[in-house]
This record gives sequence, C-alpha cells and structure tokens, in this order.
Amino acid sequence: MPINDPRNANRTRIGGFFIFVAVFIKADMSKKSVPQTPAIGKLGLLLTVACSGGAVMILELLGTRIIAPYYGVSLYVWSSLIAVTMIALAVGYYLGGFLADRYPRIRLAHIFTLASITTVLIPFISGPVMQLTNPLGMRVGAFVSALLLFSVPLTALAMVGPFTIKLATQDLRGVGRAVGSVYAVSTLGSVLATLLLGFYLLPLFGTRTIIFSLSLLLFIWAMPLIWRDKAGFTHASASLPLWVAGVLVGLLSINGYATPHASGKGFKVLHEEESVYGWVRVVDDLRHGHRLLLSDSSVLSAVELEHGRSLLNYQAILGGLPLFRPQAKDALLIGLGGGHVAQDLKAKGLATDTIEIDPAVASAALAYFHFKPTGDFIVGDARYEITKLQKQYDFIIHDCFTGGSEPTHLLTVEMLRELSGLLKERGVLALNYVGFTQGEGAEAVASVYKTLKTVLPEVAVFITVKEEFTDFIFLASNEPIALDKSNPDKRIQWLLDHAYSIDDRQGIVISDDFNPLESMQLRKAEQYRKVFMQRIAPELLFL
Repeated sequence: MPINDPRNANRTRIGGFFIFVAVFIKADMSKKSVPQTPAIGKLGLLLTVACSGGAVMILELLGTRIIAPYYGVSLYVWSSLIAVTMIALAVGYYLGGFLADRYPRIRLAHIFTLASITTVLIPFISGPVMQLTNPLGMRVGAFVSALLLFSVPLTALAMVGPFTIKLATQDLRGVGRAVGSVYAVSTLGSVLATLLLGFYLLPLFGTRTIIFSLSLLLFIWAMPLIWRDKAGFTHASASLPLWVAGVLVGLLSINGYATPHASGKGFKVLHEEESVYGWVRVVDDLRHGHRLLLSDSSVLSAVELEHGRSLLNYQAILGGLPLFRPQAKDALLIGLGGGHVAQDLKAKGLATDTIEIDPAVASAALAYFHFKPTGDFIVGDARYEITKLQKQYDFIIHDCFTGGSEPTHLLTVEMLRELSGLLKERGVLALNYVGFTQGEGAEAVASVYKTLKTVLPEVAVFITVKEEFTDFIFLASNEPIALDKSNPDKRIQWLLDHAYSIDDRQGIVISDDFNPLESMQLRKAEQYRKVFMQRIAPELLFL
C-alpha cells in the first residue's frame, strides 16, 4: 500500500459548526430560551455525539473495503471516499442546523433511524451501484459509487451535531462551551472508532459483519432517545414509524449475516479472509481448470489445477534467473503471491527468503498453493523489513503487483538503493513491472528504468509478450548482464528474442519526495481492470 496512505490523514470533523452557529442561534438569544426537547442529560448528549462521530469514521474507512475490490486500491478510491465524506459533512451540518430551527418535530431519534436504515442497505445495493457506475471509468465510477452508497448515512450522522448544540445551548453565554464540547467529543469518538476498527474489529469480524452491526447499533442508540423524549413522542403513533424501520433494519441485518458471498457462475470460492490489506480469496475457475489467488481486484497467483503450473508468464523469466548467474545460491523475494517463484528457484538449488505484507496471502500460499519456505519467511511491509536484514543475496526479486498498479513507495530511488545494498558483488535485482511499450503509460515504464539505472549501472529489460501491454522484467546489477547468444538452450534463445530496449532519456527519477507514479499508471490500471473483469465473475467482487 502507498506509504502516503490517506488513512493516515488527520481530518477535522466538526469544524464547520462555527460557520453555522448563526443558523441555530437566534439574534435575541440574550434571553433564556427553552430547548426544543426536554434535556436528555449532558452525558447522554455527549455520548450521542461521540457515537455519530465514530460511525462517520467507520463508514468512511469501510467504504474503501467495499469499493476497492471492484475499482482497485488506489489514491483515486481514497480521494473519492474522503471527498464524499467531506461533502456529506458539509451538507449535514447545514441541513441539521436548518431543520433544528425550522422543524421542531424532527428529533435525534429520527436522524439515528435514518442513518441506521441507509447503512444497512449498503451491502445489498453496492453490487448494482458499482455495475451501474462501471461505464464511467475508474476515477468517476469510484466517486459516483461512493456518493450513491455513503452520502445519505454520512449526511444523517453529520446532522447530529447541530441538533445536539440546539439542545445543549440554553442561552448565548453557553454557545462557545456547547460548540467546543461537541467539537471535542465528536473528534474523540472518531479517533476511538478508527483505532478500534483498524486494530481489532476489522481483522476479527470483516466488513459485512461490522456494517450490519453498525446499523443495529445506530438504531439501538435511537431507543433511549425515544424513551427520554416524551415531548416528541407523546403518542404511540409518533414512534411507530421508527419501530417499523427498526424491524426492517433487524430483518435485513439477520439476512445479511446469514447470506454467504456469491461465488459467481463457474467459480468456487475455497477460502476467503479479510485482512487489514484487503479481501484475499482462493478461487477455482471451474470453466478453465485454474486456481486463482485474488487480493481485491488483483490476481496474485494463477495455476493449472491438474499440473500446478503457473499461468503467469513473467514468473518463468524470474524462475530463469540462474541462467544469468549460474553460481548463485540464494535469493530474496519481495511479494510472495502463491510462492511459485520461490519454488522454481528451490528446484534450481537456491534458498529463498520471502517478504509478504499480507498475512492472509502468506497463509493462503501455504495452504492452497503448496508453498514451503526454503529460507526466512517474513510477514511485514518490505520497506520496513529490509532495514532489519543482515545478509546479502545473489538475487533480489521485486514482485509487488497489486490490482493494476505497483505500490509506488516501493519503486522510489531510496527503496531501490536499500535493496542494492543487500546484493552481493555480482548480485542481480529483478523487478516485475506491468506497463505499455508506447503511448500513455510508457513514461511510467521509462521512469522505473531510469530510476533503476540511477542505482545500478547495468540494466537489461525483457518483455513477456510482444504487445503494447505487457510485463517488463528489469534486471539490474553492478556487473554486466549478458547471455551467450551461441547457446542453443531454448530458454536463453527465448530471452534473447524478448529483450527490449528503453530510451533512458525519457521518464523521471522516482523519489520519496516526488512520486507521480500513481497518476502515470492510470491507463495501466484501467487496462488491467478491463482484462480482470472479463475473466472474473463480478459477484466475486461485491460485499
């Protein structure tokens, strides 16, 4: 995942309240006024605000887990979710203040019920919504999907703040304290919910369970608000619509808990696990006799069920690295996938240390792709883990492809320098990169090449197919990388036939400080997604 992950952003949740204070406080508030509903207690109001703030963050974070399997994990998806959240908060703040002043019959219980029922609907409508927005492309489609799925519940939750301020403010002298308290408590609720979700809830329960549980919690929170608000719910008929909505939320949640993910026609899901990095699934394609390892919208491994042979052509080049350094004894593989590259190297007598960021991918490789470690088996982010390594390698293999784009923080000159420091004197750094030979996106390939050449002087390039969209395998070293043209070995002749030349005057040097690779990879991500959607049942990608 990108090191500048938007999840690390520190965003203000209730800052807009100050803009709208004039909406909920009348000009003649120097005199004491009666709140629109009997006080439910300051502690109750603060807990209500904390609940709404926490629910906003949970929905925003889970939004990427719902959209990413279909549109990929990228800056565009995160930007869409953040933008939709901020739009919904702005609308909710204003609308909440307006309604609190003009329509006293609307109570906090109504708002929580609206948030509850629109939250429980998300898993049921996410598939149709994303299929509807698919023709809009990756960027617009992700944004419109987020807008349609999350804007209403987020807007409802944002309305809680103005209503709470209206209830908590008795006269003009208490305005500052009321707004400040709402500001602080809502933000605290957001912080606690973020930590609880990321550290505990998501790894333990997964997105579906959390979404349905959140919808139930929001309605359960409305119950004491109904009970304490005797002025607003004097007659049973006033609360009846809320109870009907609550029953609907309960029934939908129970149905959602009990309904398994759809496999899609011709596919069988053998294993599914949701980690903090995405949905990891092992799927058998029964139509073609293939087994796939999927992470969100990316194929990490594909093998023939009958023979166990890898279907990813670039892995044959990586498995043939000993042709360049016959005396090699060890390797480091960054990006495990199904472990096929490590197994190929093992068959050629090389011990291979592996680094895989996602524990769910690592366990799937062991359980479903017959991977057996031949060296250190490390689970963690490569950017951090390589700083702890104390050995050097004959080969370092950089294979971190995810959903149409490589994690950009793993392709910077700083990262590649750290890897070069782990190479032996004649060691080779091999990097797999998917891209275009010409047109838009070719600059990204040239930039990877130029960045590599800045670190290691000798760089050779091979492609898997002689087409515009292909895998590029970069081999970089301090020593020349050459093959004997007279050698009749078919593997060597194939490599010589697939050698590719790149003009190092094109592209840029990618660095931690300046890394526009995300935008440079847009065409590639869209092309990969197009191919992926043609081969995978859409039902596999829905919540």
